[in-house]
Amino acid sequence: MSDGHPAPGGTPQPPARRGPMVDLDPSGQVKGKEPDRAVRQFLNYAFFKVDLAFRRLPAEEKSAARSELQAIVERWSDSEDLILRTYSLVGLRADCDFMFWRISHDPASFRAMQAEMNASVLGGYLTTVHSFLSLQKRSQYVNRIEGSGHGVELLPGQGAYLFVYPFVKTRAWYALSPHARQGMMDEHIHASSPFKGIRLNTSYSFGIDDQEFVVAFDSDYPQEFVDLVGRLRHTEASLYTQRDTPMFTCAKADIATIVQELG
Repeated sequence: MSDGHPAPGGTPQPPARRGPMVDLDPSGQVKGKEPDRAVRQFLNYAFFKVDLAFRRLPAEEKSAARSELQAIVERWSDSEDLILRTYSLVGLRADCDFMFWRISHDPASFRAMQAEMNASVLGGYLTTVHSFLSLQKRSQYVNRIEGSGHGVELLPGQGAYLFVYPFVKTRAWYALSPHARQGMMDEHIHASSPFKGIRLNTSYSFGIDDQEFVVAFDSDYPQEFVDLVGRLRHTEASLYTQRDTPMFTCAKADIATIVQELG
């Protein structure tokens, strides 16, 4: 196959034509697989802030509004179409008061629930400060062997805290070879391995939101998470992080507690 150098007779030959593009997994194997149209879970992390005007309403109006919103959320918590986990950020962050982690095979569930909230009295005092949309899928760096973690298992809301942030890699990361990326991720995974009290849920946002990933760490131990993130700053893969903020510390709380904390 010619690479553009002269043939034995001295006549230059055109460069060989490249074949069709194929998928490479991190180990460098050629995949060339068909597009994946399997049903996956959509994830939505929605962060809300209550207007200060709500806290100045008469006590009776506030109580009725809190009860109305609580009833809406509890009804959706029992829905077969939606997995819902609720968290408080009161006293933990200035720009939002609570977060809903919503999981469904159909994002129409997110829209329908939000529409009900918007139509409520308290909904008139709520601002959606951040909302991240993503899809769950198997990690290409962890599950490299067919049959090892082949299914996607999501265990939302097991810990007392959820640490959430959007994540974007630099474009230079994607220019690396599959072997180089896998080597860095192997170091990343090895550095994380002692932290047994942290459960990671990584979901993918390519093309459907501003970030590339949404990362959610589920744990009972904030101190362990701080040490984990500090250690990962020293890994080579961290050099290819473009953005990993804002970061949210969310405390698991039921909706009855959340609406009372709104004032």
